[in-house]
Amino acid sequence: MTNNYQPYIPEKSITLVQDLIDEYGINLKIVNQRQTKHGDFRKLPNGKFQITINNNLNPHQFLLTLVHEIAHHVTFTKYGRVRPHGKEWKQTFQHLMLPFLQSEIYPNEMLIPLANYLKNPKASTDSDVKLSLALKNNQAETGKKFIFELSFGTVFLFKNKLYKRGDKRKTRYECLQLKTNRLYLFNQNAEVTIYEEY
Repeated sequence: MTNNYQPYIPEKSITLVQDLIDEYGINLKIVNQRQTKHGDFRKLPNGKFQITINNNLNPHQFLLTLVHEIAHHVTFTKYGRVRPHGKEWKQTFQHLMLPFLQSEIYPNEMLIPLANYLKNPKASTDSDVKLSLALKNNQAETGKKFIFELSFGTVFLFKNKLYKRGDKRKTRYECLQLKTNRLYLFNQNAEVTIYEEY
């Protein structure tokens, strides 16, 4: 179907991924970054299925997202319409990910949080802080910081809006949007830009 994905995934995973693509007839399209998702699976108007993955993900994120979306495809083919991230998808995703859980593909510092996440996978890997940080090698994008790295009261920019970091609540941070004076909860590993002029 497609082989333009190879530069985007760890080299040792290429054969395993190609086997999945061949077995399930995956139509994969690599797209520009979307703010709200890393990838998706959908049925096209012509009746065929397509998986799209963002082109800005590192190889380990890309591979996990790709297998996540292939699991949607397999689940739909096998069970029809079921809850998007229900037990059928979880079992399928766990099964499909097993061959990739090796240190030649995922470094050891990623394998433990990845194995823990796969015990009960959620809709988004970003909701698992330890896994999300491990997949990013504990480094934010150039020029950005993670919310948890900011001190109380730091003003930052997120999606073209200014916020001020507040208190931590369990796993998230309260942040005040300066223009509207409304409080929002941010994942502690959200990546933001410090606003120097404030």
